[in-house]
Amino acid sequence: MKKNIAIIAGGDSSEVVVSLKSAAGLYSFMDKERYNLFIVTIVGKQWQVEQSENEKIAIDKNDFSFTRNGGKTLFDFAYITIHGTPGENGILQGYFDLIGMPYSCCGVLAAAVTFNKFTCNQYLKGFGVKVSESVLLRNNQTISNDEVASKIGFPCFVKPNVGGSSFGVTKVKLIDELQPAIQKAFSEGSEVLIEAFMEGTELTCGMYKTSEKTVVFPVTEVVPKNEFFDFDAKYKGESDEITPARISQSLTEKVQQLTSTIYDILGCKGIVRVDYIITKGDVIKLLEVNTTPGMTTTSFIPQQVAAAGLDIKDVMTEIIENELKVTL
Repeated sequence: MKKNIAIIAGGDSSEVVVSLKSAAGLYSFMDKERYNLFIVTIVGKQWQVEQSENEKIAIDKNDFSFTRNGGKTLFDFAYITIHGTPGENGILQGYFDLIGMPYSCCGVLAAAVTFNKFTCNQYLKGFGVKVSESVLLRNNQTISNDEVASKIGFPCFVKPNVGGSSFGVTKVKLIDELQPAIQKAFSEGSEVLIEAFMEGTELTCGMYKTSEKTVVFPVTEVVPKNEFFDFDAKYKGESDEITPARISQSLTEKVQQLTSTIYDILGCKGIVRVDYIITKGDVIKLLEVNTTPGMTTTSFIPQQVAAAGLDIKDVMTEIIENELKVTL
């Protein structure tokens, strides 16, 4: 009997449009002969399954089911592809834990930690992972231009601490640009991160683990055509993405090993993607950890899966079956 899989998209942040594209990507990747696939959108308090473009049915939050023509449908598994709250920060994971629903990505703690860039980077710094110098502002706290100049320096990046897809991010080159950039970042959330600019080569590496194996994908090199890897570079083709990256074999192996180590330190599960900057002297510095990475047809993970010579349908099946087996 086919299992019912909910591909969950939407969310309450600016990333909703990316999430919906990821859901369409996942729908195309998964094995339809093996699973009944449903796209479920969660936007605020409106949870609904999309039976068709014109028919959307409310989800019963008591057991994450829906009823159509008198028949009740329960789900066997949830594949979370919300980028932002509530699917990337542990909130939805906690709900699924409460009702006993297996799901695709990290648990509550790992999701909450990785969603908060400052917390994640400072935590991993304690394990010897190299990160950029940074300052965190909460609830419209202020910081003087001189203090940023002495602590962080220019250029620097100003970004929402818990956002994604480069919404609200500014590369600040001149001191006069700092305060407007801080206000722009606060418009996306209640915490703002100011990070020192790291000059170097940007890389990203995805991976997943099951109870039987570890699969680390080839590394991708990111060459933005813009000032940095912003929304247009990510989703409108305004960057060159080279897989495998044009780096040495030894550096490739170090990046892949560090990705696996970070995965284990945080207690991740499912597919995770870790972003880095390689600075002068081949020093690997962490940018951020993505526990619900983009899964559009042009996203990094599908590119890396293909470069590894793997079938993404098989990868999806392995992840789903591994979680179903764990929860039996």
